[in-house]
Amino acid sequence: MNKARVENLTDAIVGIIITIMVLEIKVPNTASLTAIISDFPYLIAYIVSFILMGDAWYNHNYMFAQIKTINRKIYWLNNLWIFWMSLIPVAAAWAGKFIDSVGPEIFFFLIFFAWSLSYAILSRAIVVQLEREKLVTGQKIKGMFVYRFFTSKWFFIAAVVNFMVIFIYPPMGMALTFLGLISDQIRINPYDER
Repeated sequence: MNKARVENLTDAIVGIIITIMVLEIKVPNTASLTAIISDFPYLIAYIVSFILMGDAWYNHNYMFAQIKTINRKIYWLNNLWIFWMSLIPVAAAWAGKFIDSVGPEIFFFLIFFAWSLSYAILSRAIVVQLEREKLVTGQKIKGMFVYRFFTSKWFFIAAVVNFMVIFIYPPMGMALTFLGLISDQIRINPYDER
């Protein structure tokens, strides 16, 4: 399959998803600065989701730069990843509207977890394809922090802890997700030097 078409489709959908999220931010009906504060929880959910998607898109772009051909499996795994990403605006809007409620935060967590898991499976399929093609670029993907984390026991341990914390104090679920993202961003990976 033509790799460029899959990349273009992915780029377009990511752009649409981010646009949908920003359209959920309502302009206040008054000129008072306090009016925007009423939407502050959603702004937090939007910021976390935006950064997550930006980081994922960057890593996705890097992985696709390593591969020469897209097989049917990678195509459908990419679609699965996009599917879970497409639910992030709903999850972010609901979690932002009811940031102190367990249900919306669990929903946000489950969507994010499924999206992350689908990314890990997609990454692994790309590595397998690269190894099948006898390309050494699979090692570059294996060297990515996000790949190492998602394929380790720590991903599942962090998920369980995050899930349990939501029942104690719901906003902490999103806060822990954000802290995990920040820890990924401050690491300097060899693949970033390209």
